[in-house]
Amino acid sequence: MNANKKAMPQNYFSVEGKVVIVTGGCGQLGRQFTRALVEAGARVAVFDLASCDVSGDAILMVEADVTNRISLEAGLNKVISKWGVPDALINNAGLDSPPNAPIEETGPFESYPESSWDKVMQVNTKGVFLCCQVIGGAMARAGRGSIVNISSIYGLVSPDQRIYEYRRAGGEQFFKPVAYSVSKSSLLNLTRYLATYWAGSKVRVNTLTLAGVFNNQDEQFLKSYTAHVPLGRMAEPSEYNGAIIFLVSDASAYMTGANMVMDGGWTAW
Repeated sequence: MNANKKAMPQNYFSVEGKVVIVTGGCGQLGRQFTRALVEAGARVAVFDLASCDVSGDAILMVEADVTNRISLEAGLNKVISKWGVPDALINNAGLDSPPNAPIEETGPFESYPESSWDKVMQVNTKGVFLCCQVIGGAMARAGRGSIVNISSIYGLVSPDQRIYEYRRAGGEQFFKPVAYSVSKSSLLNLTRYLATYWAGSKVRVNTLTLAGVFNNQDEQFLKSYTAHVPLGRMAEPSEYNGAIIFLVSDASAYMTGANMVMDGGWTAW
């Protein structure tokens, strides 16, 4: 090489040509992650129970149920047939009780339905476990990969039930349910376990812990919620994209078993 010619700096944040599976890719954040990765040059397989408005040559829609191993194996085979063994897995699929959930789900802890607990745990915990077994296992056999488990601030700290006091003052019995928090906290140790288990196979496993995302919530909720955020607002859906690019790319090559928190400062108080 010409000694006088400067070497081009390495783009550590490049995901060009990488094959990424995004579970729950048709959800609010899943669509954002998919678009961001494709715009950065990656090829993305969207694993979801239904198709959605993401399309293009670099996107593969795969109907897959994260709670069903056979469904996941069939989905993985489609990806491998088209693009080869994936380079990254974003475990984004998840269930939460929305503000308009049935009253039995948002009542007191003592009467929280066992069926709701099982449903949330099936997707948020077992679903991630199975995806890691099936897809992470394939990456481990290939000797490389990055897994990102999407968690929540409510996996680190308890939901602040005072946020919903305005609803109780209006006569409702509303409490943020227990199952979501427990399911998301379980991902922290699944991440640590797999990070050490697959370190020799060069598969990195990290958790990305996120706070609430603006989605036209009612004004009273926004006022109560954002009062607890040092930055004073909910996140815009696109504001987590940079973290996804970082965790998939070689910029995070020495990062595994870690929990990256992006919460507007919520857990700093």
